[in-house]
This record gives sequence, structure tokens and C-alpha cells, in this order.
Amino acid sequence: MKYNLLGNTGLKVSELCLGTMTFGGKGMWTSIGTLPQEEVDLLVKKSVDAGINFIDTANVYSEGLSEQLTGQSIRNLGLHRDDLVLATKVRGKMGDGPNQIGLSRKHILQQADESLKRLNTDYIDLYQIHGYDALTPLEETLSALDNLVQSGKVRYIGCSNLAAWQIMKALGISAREHLAKFVSLQAYYTIAGRDIEHEIVPLLADQQLGLMVWSPLAGGLLSGKYGRHTAPEDGRRINFDFPPVDKEKAFDVIEIMREIATSKGITIPQVALSWLLHQPSVTSVIIGAKRNDQLEDNLKAVASKLSADELARLDEVSKPASIYPGWMIARQGADRK
Repeated sequence: MKYNLLGNTGLKVSELCLGTMTFGGKGMWTSIGTLPQEEVDLLVKKSVDAGINFIDTANVYSEGLSEQLTGQSIRNLGLHRDDLVLATKVRGKMGDGPNQIGLSRKHILQQADESLKRLNTDYIDLYQIHGYDALTPLEETLSALDNLVQSGKVRYIGCSNLAAWQIMKALGISAREHLAKFVSLQAYYTIAGRDIEHEIVPLLADQQLGLMVWSPLAGGLLSGKYGRHTAPEDGRRINFDFPPVDKEKAFDVIEIMREIATSKGITIPQVALSWLLHQPSVTSVIIGAKRNDQLEDNLKAVASKLSADELARLDEVSKPASIYPGWMIARQGADRK
């Protein structure tokens, strides 16, 4: 297991991060996973034993139950809290009241305290906004997050699912107002969906932000069970067809991945994860599992190295179409490199 610096900080996080969306299972989250405490403990232990020190959750996952199970697992296993980097998120709906959602100062400060209770810890290593809130000024959101950092309840702040202009605007406000700034972005990125390479990846490099990847297997589409003419009778994509994917293009990618996996004696998920680990913009890839064997397979990705030729084949079949102004910038900038 390698450890990478999280953005422009001195914090080292494992190249694989344990995702906890399958923990619990309440409300809409039952389609993702319904793991009870005993099985959660097994997955957390196997992850930590493999060298993972990074765990990501969110207050909305199973309506808070995921955080609760995660915190309890740390206690059950006797893990040292300071050896772990705990990340959680805020924004989603956590009650019926009009202020139980969003990124207002009231909601953020309330939910930070609630997350601390559920996780049974006195600080959160990485506190992330889970998306954009069009009703709350970014100044208010960033000021509230800065209050949490100054109080010691939060060590670093990050964002998730934002557009490039929203991230840059937030960084500008933080610089102007001398507030804590985002050190990382959590975003959807997979060989079957490379949209963030258009605007976000260049921004991350320029501003030295870390990248945490969610849904690296495209919601199970890259699990090895799917192909142009094959699909399982049951599975996450059957019950919850998300994130959106150009499936015809994805099936082209899967065909090449299958060839590479067969030749190397590894699995398609390991190829998908390994491809991400080879991308210079990626800090940590979030892996989740419903079963122990799924987790074991994903953990092996750190040893599944791809050759330059294999990476080139994968890049060619999965390359996103160039969009404006990207193609014009590349054309005009060819003589100024």
C-alpha cells in the first residue's frame, strides 16, 4: 500500500480508501448495501490489515447509521483513532425541517456535532461538503467550515461533486477572507467515465488539490459481470442504475479490459482500479464492498501494475471526446509549451 499526500498538505492517506456506503442500509441506501455491525467489523479489519488508513463516510449514508457503524467498528477492533484518517460529509437532507438540509451555517455546525457523536470521536480529519447548495452563499459555508477548523473539531476541509468554477470560486473566497480552504475534491472518475479530465483535473493540478475517486467501478458496471451481451440477473446496476454511463462505449472498454485481465491473470475490477491508480491526478480510490471476497479482490489492485502498452490501449478505447474550448486551447497552445 502506498501513501500519498492529500493535496497541498502534509497528511498522508492510503492510495485505497474504504468507502462505507454499504454499511447499515436504511431508506434509499438499502439498494447499495445492508451490512450489519459484525460484517462491517470484518471489512474494516481486513482493510486496515492491508494498510488502508483512510475511511470515508457521510452523514446521509443510511441516515447516519453508516457513521455510527463505522465509529463502533473502530472501537470494537481496538483501533487507534490517531492512526486513521476519517472523512465524512455534509449537505444532504437529515430531517423533515426546512433547515435540515444544505450548507447554511446552522446546518453545518449542527451536523458536524451529530457526526462527531455518531463516529464517537472528538475530531474529523476531512470534512467535505457533499455538493453545491445554490441557496447558501459560499462565504457563509466557508466561514462555518473555518469555524470548525479553528475549534479543532475538523482538521481539513474538502468538497465533492462541484463544477470547476465552483471549486475555483470557493478557493478564491478562502484566499480573500483568510479562511481554511478546500484541500481535496471527491469526484466520480472511472475508465468508463472520464468527464472530469476536461476541466476539473487541470484545476486540481494547478491548485494542488487532492482527488478522491468515488464509484471507480461505475456502479458495478466494471465488476466483470457485465458485457454487451451479458448481465447478471441481480446486482447493483439492476436495482440502482447509477451513475449514468455511456454503456455502448463502456462495453468497448470492458472488452479491452477483459483481454488485459485474462493475459495478466487478474480480474476486470483490478484492471479498472489499477488504471485509476496510474493516473497522476488521483490521490486515493474509494473502494466499497458488500462481501469479503469483493474487498479482497479490490485490495489486490495495488499490486496489479499495467504496462505502458496496456495503458495506451485503455486510454485509446476510453478517451473522452474533445470539447470546446479544450480543443481550441490545445490547438493554439501547441507552439507555447
